Amino acid sequence: MRLALVICLSAAGLLASACASAPNGNVATYDTLRLAREQCLSQGKDLVLRPDGNDRRLSGYECKGK
Repeated sequence: MRLALVICLSAAGLLASACASAPNGNVATYDTLRLAREQCLSQGKDLVLRPDGNDRRLSGYECKGK
């Protein structure tokens, strides 16, 4: 069960990074932020807005250690 969760979260991370490389994929929607947050949590980190980040852009967020 745990392995399936890791695989799903890894796939979600790949999808989120693929979306970020699309022309309009840098938009921070509820779904993209949820996927990014899940990916960060799987690494034991939190998703936070960068100090100079735009809250409407996915690239404005980063995983940061707790």
